[in-house]
Amino acid sequence: MDKKAKKRVEVLRKKITQLQQQLAGAKQQMDDPEEVRQYEAQISAAQEEIDKLKAS
Repeated sequence: MDKKAKKRVEVLRKKITQLQQQLAGAKQQMDDPEEVRQYEAQISAAQEEIDKLKAS
């Protein structure tokens, strides 16, 4: 991995941490079930991008 990829992985990890906190809050509140699915989808997309960057 080059510097750019490492930086992108670092940014994605921070984003995942933030999204996990938002997801936990959304699960407690449960005003909008769609919101929970959106956070889960964003987390999985970020994790897939991290995996792709690590593979290259």
